[in-house]
Amino acid sequence: MATEVRAQQVFNAPEFLVGPVIKTQESAFNDKAVSAAATFDPATHLTYEPPGNIIMMKDLGYDEDAGVSPVAVSLPFQLFSEEAINEMRTEIFKPEVLRDCSFSSNIAAHQFRGYAAKYAPFTYDAWHCPETLAIISKIAGVDLVPVMDYEIGHINLSMKTAQQTAEELDAINKQKSFFAADEGIAGCPFEDDKPIVGWHTDSYPFVCVTMLSDCTDMVGGETALRTADGNVIKVRGPGKGCAVVLQGRYITHQALRALGARERITSVTSFRPRSAQLKDDSVLTTVRGISDVSELHYEFIEYRLEIQQERMRVLQKELRKSRHAGRKCPTSLVKNFLREQKHFIKHTNTELVPENDIIAGYIPPMDGNLDVIIIIDDNRSV
Repeated sequence: MATEVRAQQVFNAPEFLVGPVIKTQESAFNDKAVSAAATFDPATHLTYEPPGNIIMMKDLGYDEDAGVSPVAVSLPFQLFSEEAINEMRTEIFKPEVLRDCSFSSNIAAHQFRGYAAKYAPFTYDAWHCPETLAIISKIAGVDLVPVMDYEIGHINLSMKTAQQTAEELDAINKQKSFFAADEGIAGCPFEDDKPIVGWHTDSYPFVCVTMLSDCTDMVGGETALRTADGNVIKVRGPGKGCAVVLQGRYITHQALRALGARERITSVTSFRPRSAQLKDDSVLTTVRGISDVSELHYEFIEYRLEIQQERMRVLQKELRKSRHAGRKCPTSLVKNFLREQKHFIKHTNTELVPENDIIAGYIPPMDGNLDVIIIIDDNRSV
């Protein structure tokens, strides 16, 4: 069945099946599982090293105020220890996660969502840890918090058999030999531009993408970003335990397919500004079709109401101060505020699509026209 989910001693174990096609053998998961009682400790599990470069919105041709920060994307940086990554892997391959939290869509075949708060305490604590949030916020250039619990540790999963991996590596090596023999005249055909996740903008302001797989033999796996003038740059993907911070709500991007590796597992946690005074353009376009809609709506409504309540409290405090100081009522200021809140409420209402109107597994596609491709590495910016 296309929606079948089966688990058999999932972590260091024979096989599992998720969605329509995934089926792997024991060697795909040869990590040593960490104790089920493991607790996230930033002193042990955070191994942060700053990114070699941070690309700004203006570098991509966008206005600095197009989003919530002038930062566009970081290059990969070390974030979590091997032990932390292994514990996160242990949690995502729990039978209950495979059973209750598996989704697929027209742009990504295998995903796990909404599992952290209920089934993954280590992962949940890692992304709520003040030290982790301080790191992500510093790189992003704005104080951030997880957008909501449902969006902690979203998993994108790609699996291959040993035979498929061997065939890919053989093809890559042959193409590399040909490339060397003709001195690069024919280009670099062993770089694969087929996406694992198609062109899209994210639903939320920022994401932190963390690699949970060994990338030793991996070729490809970059993130492609579309610039303001329609060109495309590719930013190197992170290695195991490393991460990339991206202002993905405001930049059209896609994750390119990785070749030569048995698996590619990325964990994506979404963020919004901590301050209620900053704009929140979050939408549910790319997530409503791959979610428990009731839970998603509860959490979306809750945090949007919290933002509005905080804005009201701030205005009320300012009005009291103004009155006590003997100043005239700033009526025009209040009317502008109310217009903004009317728009905020309308936006919230628009995103709350009735569940019967949602097509499960469908995410509206974007066009995929590409022009010039530029590779970005640790030593230079755009």
